[in-house]
Amino acid sequence: LFMRLSIILLFIFTSNIYSQTDLSIKYSKSITSKELKELLYVYSSDYFEGRDTGEKGQKIAVDFLRNYYQKQDIDAAINTENYFQKMILKIRGKDVKTENVVAIIPGAEIPKEYIVISAHLDHVGVKNGQIYNGADDDGSGNVAILEIAEAFQMAVKENNRPKRSIIFLHVTGEEKGLLGSRYYTENPLYPLENTVANLNIDMIGRLDPKRVDKDPNYIYLIGSDKLSNELHEVSEKINRTYTNLILDYTFNADNDPNRFYYRSDHYNFAKKNIPVIFYFNGTHEDYHQPTDTADKINYDILQKRTELIFHTAWELANMPNRIKLNPN
Repeated sequence: LFMRLSIILLFIFTSNIYSQTDLSIKYSKSITSKELKELLYVYSSDYFEGRDTGEKGQKIAVDFLRNYYQKQDIDAAINTENYFQKMILKIRGKDVKTENVVAIIPGAEIPKEYIVISAHLDHVGVKNGQIYNGADDDGSGNVAILEIAEAFQMAVKENNRPKRSIIFLHVTGEEKGLLGSRYYTENPLYPLENTVANLNIDMIGRLDPKRVDKDPNYIYLIGSDKLSNELHEVSEKINRTYTNLILDYTFNADNDPNRFYYRSDHYNFAKKNIPVIFYFNGTHEDYHQPTDTADKINYDILQKRTELIFHTAWELANMPNRIKLNPN
């Protein structure tokens, strides 16, 4: 009898593991290079005028993001004005009205624990009559979140809602000094102590021309082990299981002269002791230039990197216990 019970329990345990793996693979298939391309050609088009914080193009961008979540039937975050977390930022001595866009898929079993997936919705706008489209920076991160949201919502519709809640956070004012993410972490819509991790996406659609290894199947990861070794281990395991990208930690070094760890929106979460991963492809000749356009994006690698982030979020959302912080 004991033997039979052990076999039954083992079967239940392993079938649960496999079912989560199978589900993660199933829903990741909704993330396609074709849809990423269609979304990014719109999001980084001239019509959006470079999405400068507070300007007309940025308002077009937030409307576009909100409309997407409405069409997907994904809820607005609490205490937003129909998805918008409004704020007034002080930029170059002026008060600028702007907003984060925040949507949520509530968890089925542990809804009061949250995974935040973020990207900055703004870019640098128009300079000297030229539009800075910001396709990679950070159009690539925004369309990745939209595709990840669609994948999670597909799971919801098939009664496979994640155990924890997923927050989709598009922040404003990053180019002005990480201002939208700072506003969120100082005025959180959901408790920071219940925020399990922040997966931040800033430039994942291009290749770093400075890499000696010209293999495009890579992604730079920054911050994954700084607050939680367990997060780092989960991330490594997920990559081995699903995507087999080269996870490159070059810019994760404490003495990295680029200091990228301090230069994107995840840093405001890390300052609040929330484990983070920053996904990044490195800079290139079109960084902060009007030539950062949608035709330069490598959509196949954008898809693969987006799949990695989705699988990681799926795992973090469905693990029995939330990841632990490193001891002080």
